[in-house]
Amino acid sequence: MIAAESTGTATKGFATHSPDAKFEPFEFTRRAVGPHDILIDIEYAGICHSDIHQAKNEWKDSMPTSYPLVPGHEIVGRVSQIGGEVTKFKVGDIAGIGCFIDSCRECASCKSGQEQFCVKQAAYTYNGTEMDRVTKTYGGYSNKYVIDENYALKVKAEGDLSGVAPLMCAGITTYSPLKRFNVGPGKKVGIVGLGGLGHMGVKIAKAMGAEVTIFSTSPSKEADAKALGADHFVVTKDPANLAPLTGTFNMILDTVSADHDVNPYLNLLGLNGAMVVVGVPPSPNTIHALSLIFGNKTLSGSLIGGIPETQEMLDFCAEHNITSDVEVIDPSRIEEAYDRTVKADVRYRFVIDMGAD
Repeated sequence: MIAAESTGTATKGFATHSPDAKFEPFEFTRRAVGPHDILIDIEYAGICHSDIHQAKNEWKDSMPTSYPLVPGHEIVGRVSQIGGEVTKFKVGDIAGIGCFIDSCRECASCKSGQEQFCVKQAAYTYNGTEMDRVTKTYGGYSNKYVIDENYALKVKAEGDLSGVAPLMCAGITTYSPLKRFNVGPGKKVGIVGLGGLGHMGVKIAKAMGAEVTIFSTSPSKEADAKALGADHFVVTKDPANLAPLTGTFNMILDTVSADHDVNPYLNLLGLNGAMVVVGVPPSPNTIHALSLIFGNKTLSGSLIGGIPETQEMLDFCAEHNITSDVEVIDPSRIEEAYDRTVKADVRYRFVIDMGAD
């Protein structure tokens, strides 16, 4: 399939054309490199669970899918061309792209470095449009991306870049709330779920100096949790395991996207403790008000981060040698990866090698 434009950057990717269709090669044209743009030759693209939701049009009520869809917002590669007025990058630099590629740049959110909350809505990396609200965006399951230098991220890395790609979403999704609630030495942090998000939460919270406990329904993940740096592992299928921990946590990060009751975790928070939700279960949760009132507790949400904070996260991860644990696949295995992600059969993120044949 070819989506043609008269001028621009010829790009090869992989697209799905309906909720039930398989991915297939898809050629399209990105814009030409402008004065402030860089051209990134994509090396790796992570598979986020939100890619699956959108490929299957499972968010049709809030974020309907526009087909053909080229997903991917966990992107890392090398700069192969720069515009005449680019100052942040040079050819050969490693660059990353996260969940959005532009914003209005004028509202209070944008000016404060929280472009993800742009009041005019940021331009999403895929399944959206550029800020002109006309030009469709295609994601990182492709070999090239053209982006304004101010919305690209500098990556300090050497060697294998596959584990860096998921930092653009899974990394910032966990880093941002951990930072916002002042996680550090002397703090006890709980991570609910040990998947793509949870395993990054463990690594980052430990690097910040916290004492970390993993809450999981899967006893088989205990060895992995300890290997990732967790201090404690609690199997949540037995409520008796939670009782001794009542009132002992400063913060709990909930990464689970399956339906579950959050009230038992709220009970584990101490005075002024906070629980932050980053997973998106399909059904609403019922919150018992007393779970919050007693102890002045906070139940909060968090959505990725702006460009400055995402850059800060990447620098932090580089300093602490943090990458995602990944299974690298070639594009022919996207459907397999989707199926296994839904079944939680991956340790802990699939990444597509966009240079594979």
